[in-house]
Amino acid sequence: MSKRDYYEILGVAKGAAEADIKKAYRQMALKYHPDKNPGDKAAEEKFKEAAEAYEVLSDAQKRARYDQFGHGGVGGAGYNGGGGAGMNMEDIFSQFGDIFGGGSPFESFFGGGGGGRSGGRRTVNRGSNLRIKVKLTLEEIAKGVEKKIKVNKGVSCTTCGGSGAQAGSGAFSSCGTCKGSGQIRRVTNSFLGQMQTITTCPTCNGEGQVIASKCKACTGSGVQQGEEVISINIPAGVGEGMQLTVSGKGNAAERGGIPGDLIIVIEEVPHEFLQRDGDQLIYDLYISFVDAALGTSVEIPTIEGKAKIKIEPGTQAGKVLRLKGKGVPQVNGYHRGDLLVNINVWTPQQLSTEEKKALEKLRDSENFKPRPGKGDKSFFERMKEYFN
Repeated sequence: MSKRDYYEILGVAKGAAEADIKKAYRQMALKYHPDKNPGDKAAEEKFKEAAEAYEVLSDAQKRARYDQFGHGGVGGAGYNGGGGAGMNMEDIFSQFGDIFGGGSPFESFFGGGGGGRSGGRRTVNRGSNLRIKVKLTLEEIAKGVEKKIKVNKGVSCTTCGGSGAQAGSGAFSSCGTCKGSGQIRRVTNSFLGQMQTITTCPTCNGEGQVIASKCKACTGSGVQQGEEVISINIPAGVGEGMQLTVSGKGNAAERGGIPGDLIIVIEEVPHEFLQRDGDQLIYDLYISFVDAALGTSVEIPTIEGKAKIKIEPGTQAGKVLRLKGKGVPQVNGYHRGDLLVNINVWTPQQLSTEEKKALEKLRDSENFKPRPGKGDKSFFERMKEYFN
C-alpha cells in the first residue's frame, strides 16, 4: 500500500510555515495519543503516522528532498526518514516530546500526572549519525543498484550486550538523586507565586538508573568500536550530492538507546563518453566530412550498450539527434530522459599532396559553397529547443 502524503496527514498546505506544521502535529499527537486512546490500534497507527510526517516536514533538508522526490527522497525504496512507522512509542516521545512543552507529553497537557504517566519521562540515549559517500557509475544510477558497504562505527558491546553493566553485578539500581524519574523538580516562591522548574538529573543524566558495576570492556557506555556490512538499495535516478537516510544504521547509542542514522551521500563517477544534465544524456559524435556529405551509419554508446544511428546525407555540424527514452529515469517517477547526440564534423588537419589536389578541384564547385537556409537554426536556438 502506498504511503499517504505527509502534508495531507498533518492537514497543512505544501507551503505551510514551520510553526503551522508544528501546531498541526501537536494537535494530532494529542488527539491520537495512546494515553487518551488506550487499546485503540487505529489511533496508535495515526499517532505514529503523524510523527513520521512531522519528522520529515520539520527538518528543512528532509522537507526539501521530500518536496522534490517524494517518499523516495526520504523514506521510500528501503529508506526511512528516521522515525514514524519505524519507531515505538518511547522513541517518538524521546524525539518529539519537547513539542508538548514539558516532561511527559500528557503531563503538560492535563496539568500534571492525570493522564496515566506519573512522574517524569526517562531520557532515552540516541546514537550519532554517520555520513558516508557512495560512488555510483552512470549505469548503476540508470538502473538502481544494491550496494553492500562495510561501515566502521560504534556497535553494541558484545560483553555486556549494550547494557554497560558488568555481568553478575546486579546490573542497575534506581538513581538515588531523582528516585528513578530522570528529572529534578524544584519549586521556588516568587512574588508571582510558586514556580516549578524541571531539569535533567545530573547523577543519571536523565536515565533514572545507575550502573552498580560498569562493564570493563566498554567502561559502562555499552558501546564499542566495530564494523557492520550494510546492504543499501539505491533507487534509479539519484544524482550527485543527493542524500539518502538509512534509519538506525548509524552509531549505537549508549546503554541500549536508539541508534543513529546512516546518511548516504551520492557521488557520481564521470562516464567515459556520456555527459549528464539532469535526466538528459549528451554525447558528442565526431564524423568525417565525407560521412557528413554522403551519409552513413555509426554506433554510439548508451547506458544500455551500443546503439546504431543513421546520419543523413548533407548533415550539418551542430545538428542534434534525439534518442527518446535513452537518458536517466527520474527518482520515483515514470519519466525517463533522452540521449542527445551532438554531431561534430571533423576537419582534417594534415593532408597529403593528392588529398589537397582533390579538394582544390572541389573548392569552386557550387555544391561545396555554404548555402544556409532560412529554416536553419543557430546552435543556441537548437539547444534551447531541446532543453526546454
